Amino acid sequence: MAYKYIVKPRAFQKIRSFYVNVARKYQHAYSYEDMERDIRNAFFSIYEIEKTLQRRKPTLARWEGYYMANTDKWYYAYKIEDDTIVVTDACHAQNMK
Repeated sequence: MAYKYIVKPRAFQKIRSFYVNVARKYQHAYSYEDMERDIRNAFFSIYEIEKTLQRRKPTLARWEGYYMANTDKWYYAYKIEDDTIVVTDACHAQNMK
């Protein structure tokens, strides 16, 4: 089944702010190009949800009622509405509790 994807602003903002903070903290070792690449990779990995990223039960209480998928670095909360995957939140693996 081919899904359509909607990424809510909160999910994109979480990804972007994480890498902006990394760039600020490690400005001598982490370039603007590194930041752009990592943001792009995290964002594009969303399109692997329900393809290569498996559906899981959420481990965060705030994601109750959603599905969860993860890459090696990012966890995504999403719902499936008909043929559309709506990604509502993202959390870097370092911040999972």
